[in-house]
Amino acid sequence: MAERHERKSVIITTNKGFGDWTEIFGDPSMTAALLDRVTHKAHIINCDWDSYRLKETLKRSPK
Repeated sequence: MAERHERKSVIITTNKGFGDWTEIFGDPSMTAALLDRVTHKAHIINCDWDSYRLKETLKRSPK
């Protein structure tokens, strides 16, 4: 991320909130630094709709 910061676009998708990212990356200081860079000049889109993949799976499964 440090090499790509402010040079190219990055898209990150996750089902975790920012507060949970420390569980993934471990170190709280490094996670905070990553979030600082990722969210600076970012467009954050919070998607709270139903899963497209789940809908498709339910359509295909026998009733």
